[in-house]
Amino acid sequence: MRFVDIIEKKKEGQALSKEEIHFFIDGYVKEEIPDYQVSALLMAICFQGMNEQETAWLCEEMLYSGDVMDLSAIKGVKCDKHSTGGVGDKTSLSLAPMVAACGVKVAKMSGRGLGHTGGTLDKAESISGFQVNLSEEEFFKQVNDIGLAIIGQTKSLVPADKKLYALRDVTATVNSIPLIASSIMSKKLASGADTILLDVKFGEGAFMETSEKAEELANCMISIGKYFHKDVRVIISNMNQPLGNAIGNALEVKEAIATLNGNGPEDLRELVLVLTSLMVVKAGKAKDIREARILLEETLDSGKALQVMKEWIVAQGGTAEEVEHPDLLPQALCQEAVCAEKSGFVTKIHTEEIGRICMLLGGGRAKKGDPIDLSVGLVLRKKVGDPVHSGESLAILHANDREKLAEAKERLLKAYEIKKEPVAVRPLIWKILDGTEAE
Repeated sequence: MRFVDIIEKKKEGQALSKEEIHFFIDGYVKEEIPDYQVSALLMAICFQGMNEQETAWLCEEMLYSGDVMDLSAIKGVKCDKHSTGGVGDKTSLSLAPMVAACGVKVAKMSGRGLGHTGGTLDKAESISGFQVNLSEEEFFKQVNDIGLAIIGQTKSLVPADKKLYALRDVTATVNSIPLIASSIMSKKLASGADTILLDVKFGEGAFMETSEKAEELANCMISIGKYFHKDVRVIISNMNQPLGNAIGNALEVKEAIATLNGNGPEDLRELVLVLTSLMVVKAGKAKDIREARILLEETLDSGKALQVMKEWIVAQGGTAEEVEHPDLLPQALCQEAVCAEKSGFVTKIHTEEIGRICMLLGGGRAKKGDPIDLSVGLVLRKKVGDPVHSGESLAILHANDREKLAEAKERLLKAYEIKKEPVAVRPLIWKILDGTEAE
């Protein structure tokens, strides 16, 4: 078998066989196929696509390119949740303790973020002493004891994805639904969860620009789940404005804690409750969504979810004091309000630009290994649909560099559109898909 023939076949729009996909992934992981040839195939896939069967086979080969976690040592149903990411997305930090407080086991492996802010691991490391590296034995014990652990992905999981993603990133081949779906699902399947919940976001601040593309990706991942006999459910959510108010690592941790205290922003609370309700039902801890929601709201009202968060943080080397007193978390030296220059209604927030402002301040990374400032970011005071008066605060910038602060202020004013007439706010939750119907 020659790899050039596989490239030619896909270039002409033909479906690849299981054997050809195995030859591709196995050869690339073993470094028997050079980057330039794999780049050509990835570009052909971007233009010609892959059918449902090809995508499932690709995911399978990527999955078994490394180790697959066996979570049988953890008692009960193991649930995992993955988000395609967006500006202000800190759902995992609130979601995991709430679900664990209902008796659902959350054994989660997360990565570090590229772009606007850090990933879940970076955010959690805002808490002093928090450790993301646990041995397998420690990981299993912690989940059995307190119902929750979030750790970094091991190097032995899905090495094919690590190599392919790095290559896609520099060859403009990231934006392909079969490649995105197989990348996400290979990692989720390798993590060993019984049921997988995916939050696929669309909009200006998301990877998928339209709801149609988001739904296409969602259905592709559901199809992969069926191939592996895994229960996969997907929420399609709107990212045309930041989620919650806080953007920036420590600031987002504070907002997650506030949510568990019952004081978080309404949109974040609602998304978390919808996601957690689905997880609790799938784990058999409630008979339907309504019962699950009541149960989860009780974990917030009673403080049980917050207590689980404390136990989780302490178990992984952090201190409960910072959960009890979030002001002890890293704080930027400068905090400055950005005020509206005219009155009216907020009709649009350029979400991606808000993320770039956070990155400008040092809250994100352009490439793997870049340092990240956990203290910086911004907190929005006005969201789409809100009335605003001239001189009223739109957002608070948190910065450690005066020059960057000045630039961030200028850019933030341009990121807000204020008009005389209000606009209708589009719903946050667009669809819920389980492979058979939208709810």
